[in-house]
Amino acid sequence: MRRRTLFTAGAVTAVAGVAAVSTLPAWAQTSNDEADAAQAWESSDQWGNWTEGDYTFYNNIWGSGAGSQTIWANGPGDWGVRADHPNTGGIKSYPNVSYTLGRNVSEMGQVTSTNAVTVPTGDGLAYNTAYDVWGNGHEHEIMIWTNWYGPVGPIGGQSDEVELGGQTWAYHQGSNGANAVYSFLATSQSTNASIDITGHCQWLVAQGHMPEVRIDQIQFGWEITSAAGGHDFTVNDYSLTA
Repeated sequence: MRRRTLFTAGAVTAVAGVAAVSTLPAWAQTSNDEADAAQAWESSDQWGNWTEGDYTFYNNIWGSGAGSQTIWANGPGDWGVRADHPNTGGIKSYPNVSYTLGRNVSEMGQVTSTNAVTVPTGDGLAYNTAYDVWGNGHEHEIMIWTNWYGPVGPIGGQSDEVELGGQTWAYHQGSNGANAVYSFLATSQSTNASIDITGHCQWLVAQGHMPEVRIDQIQFGWEITSAAGGHDFTVNDYSLTA
């Protein structure tokens, strides 16, 4: 399916937690001039990216037939996009924040994440809120869907239900023609989620679905298929502990 991330952030071995904010960023409530002063970074470039500490933000408009999209960021817990993609099939973009772990599954330690997002609803919308966890570069792709809207679905048919991190997930497995894709869809969707990333990775290995791989990029954002007329997607809180 897929987007390719063109950057690599440095791996770290300490806690990568980020302080949360609970309100919309100032740019969403003020004039354009005030917005420019309020946010640390903004880009409408197709591959626009910005690194702050151990995190990289990426506009990542990778699909055909895409419209316009602007990403802004103050930090991992305070960023978002304004997307205006036509109401047609096919994923148009995956704006995300990325952190590179660089550890094998058996040695990755306890990696967890929390997020709180504000997402739109209405006509002409199709998207999912998801983690995209990559193994051995881009050979293996683990997707963890926490919330979705409109006519979207994972690659591959459902083969199992599994309890991980105190939640139930519908498990799907397939291939996009370039790499294996392992997808977990929350049976109870939430815009305020807590995820046991290690649990998902180790379950895949224990069940024989995925080999012992090196977990590289851990990304979080939205796969946007359509956002006709222009819609805002906002991260109000995000933390990753590794």
